[in-house]
Amino acid sequence: MHVIQTALTLFRRLLIRESGQDLVEYSLVLAMVALGSISGMGTLAAGLNDVFSSVGSTLTANV
Repeated sequence: MHVIQTALTLFRRLLIRESGQDLVEYSLVLAMVALGSISGMGTLAAGLNDVFSSVGSTLTANV
């Protein structure tokens, strides 16, 4: 939550302080970071699912 607030604060400052080409560049970088984060979440979720399934199977077999 803190990271999101920090990013929004930074973005607001850029909107106020910057204009023109710099703002477009920062927006594009922000969009690329967001897309990279979203695509990485799928891989992370699959890995976590495998780990929890393995732990669940081990617990079920040993209990």
